[in-house]
Amino acid sequence: MLHNLVRLLRHRSLIQSLVARELKARYRGSVLGFFWSFINPLLLLLVYWFVFSVVLPGIRPIDIEPYALFMFCGLLPWTWFSSSVLEASNVLIAGGNLIKKVLFPAEVLPVVTVLANMIHFLLGLPIIAAALVYFAVPVRPLELLWLPVVVLVQLFFTLGLALIVASLTVHFRDLKDILGNLMTFWFFATPIIYPMSLAPPSGKVLLDLNPFTHLVISYQEILFYDGPFGHWKWLLALGGMSIVLFLLGYFLFDRLRDSFAEEV
Repeated sequence: MLHNLVRLLRHRSLIQSLVARELKARYRGSVLGFFWSFINPLLLLLVYWFVFSVVLPGIRPIDIEPYALFMFCGLLPWTWFSSSVLEASNVLIAGGNLIKKVLFPAEVLPVVTVLANMIHFLLGLPIIAAALVYFAVPVRPLELLWLPVVVLVQLFFTLGLALIVASLTVHFRDLKDILGNLMTFWFFATPIIYPMSLAPPSGKVLLDLNPFTHLVISYQEILFYDGPFGHWKWLLALGGMSIVLFLLGYFLFDRLRDSFAEEV
């Protein structure tokens, strides 16, 4: 396993090439091309602002303004996470021709999926920055230093799950359909469209057991809420868990890799 993990690092140029190919393929044939990476999150933010400020202003929490920006701070990282996991469930099956090549490192495919979606997430951050300026939300430079740490924790967490999902779906095709419903449940079990403070005591216990809760709260405290970043202990604990999850995911992937060519 360690040998293959080191070998993965040696395939950096291959990963970069495949990520670039994935990004180009996503917008091939469109007029605006790569600019959609900026336009899509901007349009999404405008839609939520219009819905919760103009159409349905009474259903949002009254103590959270601007509510659209609050929700967007959690929705953007969630989109990176959910898209990566759902796409990883099919990435080995779709890349069957590559998998059957003896020298091709199969673990590159789920890694490319996660990194390509991460780039879309990173391109959405300037939209959040512009919204912070527009809505006059106070920006705390010292708190922003935690942002790369949160992104790194989410990267390892997402990579670990993507490796597990990719390797298992090859053998259990029904997992793709199960994942779609599971991700919907996971979304509503994460304080993205509502603040953690609205959950009852029993609900907060369950939300605390959700790893993505602590990622979302970290983003919200760094980018939206006024005050010091108080969730750092949870974040560091999740960081350690995410590294373990990544190693477990890679271990499972490594154990099953010899069967991929037969199953795809």
